[in-house]
Amino acid sequence: MKNKKKYYISSNHQSIHYTKVSSKSNIAIFYLHGLMSDITGKKVRFLKSFCKKKKINFLAFDYSGHGKSSGNFENQGIDDWVKEAYEICQSMLKNKKIILVGSSCGGWIAAILIWKLKNILGFVGISSAPDFTKYLMWNTFSNKTKKIINSGKIYKLKSDYDGFYPIGKTLIKSGNDNLILHKKILCNFPIRLIHGLKDKIVPAKYSYFLSKTIVSKDTLILIQNDGDHSLSSKKDLKRIVGEIISIANLKN
Repeated sequence: MKNKKKYYISSNHQSIHYTKVSSKSNIAIFYLHGLMSDITGKKVRFLKSFCKKKKINFLAFDYSGHGKSSGNFENQGIDDWVKEAYEICQSMLKNKKIILVGSSCGGWIAAILIWKLKNILGFVGISSAPDFTKYLMWNTFSNKTKKIINSGKIYKLKSDYDGFYPIGKTLIKSGNDNLILHKKILCNFPIRLIHGLKDKIVPAKYSYFLSKTIVSKDTLILIQNDGDHSLSSKKDLKRIVGEIISIANLKN
């Protein structure tokens, strides 16, 4: 098996940094990270190690404007990241049975991919944040903040991670163009939505909302009583891979 770190050139001419574990298995984990995160985090490292051990494929990438990928965050949006995810998946995981694993914003992007991909084996949402640009951002902003954004300026939204999110018109508009909570798609694969009750960024009810959009007869909403938004503790990570093992019918 080979572990590679390379760059993929998207149709939008962005240089997309990715990491990949390759194997002869027909199963692949496709991980999508959160807003202003990247592929250096605990979940990526844990999932890569898991995939190496189980000899299955793994793929994760930095969205444009994130990590080591090209582009400025302020000029990118949900539609760009969905397009990049679809392209890199089609290019590198062709003919594989894919388990989508999306964290926060990545849960929204992964859910959108369900409309686009045909070879999905299962979906694991981690602190999923569907439609967050509208319901958790725009609808909570003051008129003053909305005017700042509408004027083309950047609003610095305080982050719980000792920083801020630079919110601009592009992110809000692209979010509005990709809203899914008013839609419904029937899925013939297992859906596991994991959320922490101590999540101060995205309330656990958003995993419930998502379960009404991506509808499967095999859906579980799994609550971590002491889990935060990142769900990166050892217990959280073990639960995530436990659901992947169940979906992929792998041996422990």
